[in-house]
Parts: sequence; structure tokens; C-alpha cells
Amino acid sequence: VQLVESGGGLVQPGGSLRLSCLASGFAFARNDMRWYRQGSGKGRDWVAVITPAGGATDYAGSVKGRFTISRDNAKNTVYLQMNSLTPEDTGVYYCNYFDWRSRRDYWGQGTQVTVSS
Repeated sequence: VQLVESGGGLVQPGGSLRLSCLASGFAFARNDMRWYRQGSGKGRDWVAVITPAGGATDYAGSVKGRFTISRDNAKNTVYLQMNSLTPEDTGVYYCNYFDWRSRRDYWGQGTQVTVSS
């Protein structure tokens, strides 16, 4: 299993970023995918989840209405569109796949998002 995030960077408050996560090594189109984030000195918090066909999504309360998770199963890629960013959104964003058979979490290397003026 390999998860490779990209798209992070420095953005001003109120700005937008789109993160991508390219997945390989498992049946991407048959699995939920999740985004998490970790602020400096903080734990890793769940941000969003999307079902295999993309028909259902859910979000943490702090990002609801500002972030949108989506996926392209033909490209084995999951996205996180982030709008109206605030400094509190700063952190490393991770793509996640949970293997229910082995009960193991898989993570990418993360992509840094910094919201600052």
C-alpha cells in the first residue's frame, strides 16, 4: 500500500488549496478514504471521509461547509478542496486507508498546509 499526498503549501487566510492523494497497492475503488490533519504539538485529527463510490461524505465540525472531499476512482486519487482557510487549519494533512481485514491503518507521508498572512 502506498499513499502519496501533494498540494500543500503556504496560503493567506481566506484562501484555498486542493490536496491530492494518489493511492496504490489495494482495491481503492472498494474502500472508504479519509483525510486527517495534525497541528504542531497536537494529535492527529480526523477531517473527512468518503465512501467507495463517492456517494456519501462526512466532515469534522470544524471544516464542515468549507472543505470538500471527493475522489476519482479511475485515477486512484482522493482530493480535499479547502476553502476559507484560517490559521487554525495549519498542519500536516494525511491521507488514510484503513484495512478492515488486518485492522491496520495506512498513512501517506503527509503534506504541509500553512495558513498565514
